[in-house]
Amino acid sequence: MFFHNLLIIYRNFKKYRVSFLINLIGLSVGLACSLLIYLWVESELTTDTFHEKDDRLFMVMENLDQSGDIVTQSATPDPLAEALLQEIPEIEMAATVVPADWFGKIPLTVGEKKVKEVGQFVSKDYFNMFSFPLAEGAPNQVLADKNSIVISESLAKKLFGMSKGVTGKVIEWELVGQKMSHTVSGVFADLPSNSTEDFNFLIPYEKFKELSEQIGRPMDWENHGPNTFVVLKENSTAESVNSKIKNFIKGKNPNSNVSLFVTAYSENYLYGDYENGHSVGGRIEYVQLFSIIAIFILIMACINFMNLSTAKATRRIKEIGIKKAMGADRKSLIIQYLSESMAMTLVSMILALILVAVVLPAFNDITGKELELTFSLSFVLTLLAITAFTGLLAGSYPALYLSGFDPAVVLKGTLKRSSGELLARSGLVIFQFTLSVILIVSVVVVYNQIQFVQNNNLGFDKDNVIYFPKEGDANQNLDTFLAELDKIPGVKNVTSISQNFIGNDNSTGDLSWEGKQSNEIVSFTNMSGNYDLIETLEIKMKEGRSFSRKYGSDENKIIFNAKAIEVMGLSNPVGSTIRLWDEDYQIIGVTENFHFESFHEEIKPTFIRLAPEESMMVMARIEAGKEKATIGDVISFYENFTGYPCDYRFLDDDFQEQYVAETRVSKLSRYFAGLAILISCLGLFGLASFTAERRKKEIGIRKTLGATNMSVIMLLSKDFTKVVLISLVLSLPISYFLTKSWLEGFAYHIDLQWWFFAGAGLMALVISWLTVGIQSFKAAKADPIISLRADG
Repeated sequence: MFFHNLLIIYRNFKKYRVSFLINLIGLSVGLACSLLIYLWVESELTTDTFHEKDDRLFMVMENLDQSGDIVTQSATPDPLAEALLQEIPEIEMAATVVPADWFGKIPLTVGEKKVKEVGQFVSKDYFNMFSFPLAEGAPNQVLADKNSIVISESLAKKLFGMSKGVTGKVIEWELVGQKMSHTVSGVFADLPSNSTEDFNFLIPYEKFKELSEQIGRPMDWENHGPNTFVVLKENSTAESVNSKIKNFIKGKNPNSNVSLFVTAYSENYLYGDYENGHSVGGRIEYVQLFSIIAIFILIMACINFMNLSTAKATRRIKEIGIKKAMGADRKSLIIQYLSESMAMTLVSMILALILVAVVLPAFNDITGKELELTFSLSFVLTLLAITAFTGLLAGSYPALYLSGFDPAVVLKGTLKRSSGELLARSGLVIFQFTLSVILIVSVVVVYNQIQFVQNNNLGFDKDNVIYFPKEGDANQNLDTFLAELDKIPGVKNVTSISQNFIGNDNSTGDLSWEGKQSNEIVSFTNMSGNYDLIETLEIKMKEGRSFSRKYGSDENKIIFNAKAIEVMGLSNPVGSTIRLWDEDYQIIGVTENFHFESFHEEIKPTFIRLAPEESMMVMARIEAGKEKATIGDVISFYENFTGYPCDYRFLDDDFQEQYVAETRVSKLSRYFAGLAILISCLGLFGLASFTAERRKKEIGIRKTLGATNMSVIMLLSKDFTKVVLISLVLSLPISYFLTKSWLEGFAYHIDLQWWFFAGAGLMALVISWLTVGIQSFKAAKADPIISLRADG
């Protein structure tokens, strides 16, 4: 019986080639989409979960009360980790981490070899807390000496030509004008692709404390910068720790506006968005979104199978009648039709795997992942589960529908269609197009929001600005370096700044002014730089002036943004005196507000100090149209002056990186929306072809009586048009609420326009007309004599 069913399946596939191809393409595309999304979702869900102490590893976060508005950040005071370890009994280990993005790539030297790599300053227990395997060295010892350095295997190969046997060797490096020599105390395996940490070497945090003292950087409870991580003791809970650390900083600094809480380290990747001090999601929303899209695309492909299988029932009614007359029961027929569905799904899955293998490199480029198609046991089981689910779902309705026919009726060669059957089929098409329209609207909204972010006035000009680290002789002769750099043809302005401009999270609350209430606490973003910083970035002044040498020394002068002046409530700020870190500063200017963070965040109160000695980055604005030649000259000058290779970046690239997730979602949404439309149109095309075939004789009679081709096309198209219009009525309100909810995740966003929805609806309608119109036109052009000879 099994081989008999296989033979029938083969004959049916061969006999109904058009429906077979439509189902094969639809199911293969749907399965390929689902598999790609599955690989991506699995990667997202397993990010940072590989640490052995994952269930006890937490990150300390801050809630800053800004006059009732709660701002959540990861920057914490330098002394926090050590104090928590000493005073909170539930904490087993604690570590301070100065993030790699503070300094960019740091120059490292071994003999004649010079490389630039990303590194972090970390506390001695780092390797006991995080599971980054050491190829050489012991976790308890590698960070014990402040003059030690732990490097990755790949960095060891770059510097020494080998990944092992390098402990005890010396590496020279440079930061903030200080040249140092450190001894390699350990080598760690290269970080896995599912780790959010990104570094190639680690230096003990004690060295960072020493450097901070040398440059006069305050390391107290009023300034916030590094990240703090803790490991809880067994059987300790985050809730009990949170209750004890909530007002921990206020106990150290009564004027603080900060409360603390811990969040699971591995969850921070997916649940990193906060609103009023509470997690409101993050990347997990995109994981959920694309998981739903994968399921819906697969269901849409299954719907095509259901619709086409039931639509062609008239072709198989005699087969069903004969089988029933010869004693076949309904169970055997159900098994036969489910077997057809499973066979189709199995073939489609094989084709889908081929498609995934072909498009995976391009998919990795879009998502920024390193996904691989590896047939592990879990993946094979997932494939089997998806195949079984798809096969049963696609074949269930046709199997139950076809096996339920009365043999006495079907042997007469006619089949009366019930209104329920037509309603079910229409409902499935409505479901398909409803999803397609929602996806189209989503693509339009996401695209326009990304365009808004990229083109909206930021309060500064991000274009044609490059920056690079201050290194080598530039540390000792910064003024000379900047003056010579400014002379290069094509360079408009030059300056220096303490750290990356985009994403600056260095803040302080140690600031007071006349009229400040005793209980008023405000955190200000701290920017420090050189002369011409405002001019180079083309930040607009609202009143007053920027730093300038023509006024003599601007030491102890300060500039605020408009938001800060608003928060402080100063009516005539220029000339006023404020007190910062126990020193008096005179306000000389107020800038317009500018976005140095993403549009997800509200603009924060910010001040800019003149502090060239704290500069770690050099910025240069290049004349538009001269970028290539000018940057080439800048690189040559830099390398000759500093003795290091020039590792420059565009400020615009940093700005774009803040929206990597949104940009990827925008691209993926476009592809998936296109595929959803394709699958919907395949189903519509198939149904239209069967409708035209079923009504051949009617069409022949109408044409014989004088009906025009256009009237026949309109006749065959009107039912499908009604179905698509109903899907528009359902989809447009849903898409409005979904896109409105997504936009609310941005502090600054576009307004939803009526044409977003009208355009999407019109597109769906035109696509459906074209799809049905092709089959309708073929039917209308057919010879009426041939149509009149058609069966049924």
